[in-house]
Amino acid sequence: MTSATFRLEPLRRVDLARCAELETILFPGDDPWRESSFQAELDAGHHYVGAYVPAAGLVGYAGISVVGGPGDAEANVHTIGVDPGWQGNGIGRALLRALLARADEFAAPVHLEVRTDNAAAIGLYEAHGFTRIGMRRRYYWPSGADAYTMARPARVAEEAP
Repeated sequence: MTSATFRLEPLRRVDLARCAELETILFPGDDPWRESSFQAELDAGHHYVGAYVPAAGLVGYAGISVVGGPGDAEANVHTIGVDPGWQGNGIGRALLRALLARADEFAAPVHLEVRTDNAAAIGLYEAHGFTRIGMRRRYYWPSGADAYTMARPARVAEEAP
C-alpha cells in the first residue's frame, strides 16, 4: 500500500486518458469507459472530481449527475475508481463524500449500481447510508456480473434556530 497526501479537484480534461487507462485496469472483464465517455460526461455538465497526488498525478476519479432542482432533484453516482496501488488510503471514501456533498446541495436522494461481488465498495456505500433496494441481473457487460441497486435518502440541511 502506498501512502501519500492527496487532494480533490474538479476533474481536468487533460486527465481523461488516464481515467480511461484506470478503467481498463479496474474493470478488465467488463466494458470500461473510454476517454470519449468521460468527455461526454463533462460536456453534459455532470460533476466529476479527481484525486491527485503530487508525484503521481491522477490516482482516482468519481462522477455524479444531479437532475432537477433543490427539493425535486435526484442524483446518480456514475463511477468511482481508484488506482489499485493507491487503494486503502481513504481516496475512495473522500471521492464518495465529495459526490454526496454535491447531491446534498440539492437535497437529492442518491442511487448507484455496484457489482454484487465488490464487498469493499458495498461496505463503503453502506457506511455512508446506502441500502440495497434491488438487483440488476447481468448488469455488467460482457462479464454478465450482477449489480445491486443501492440508494441513500436525501439529506436536508438542518435549519438554524
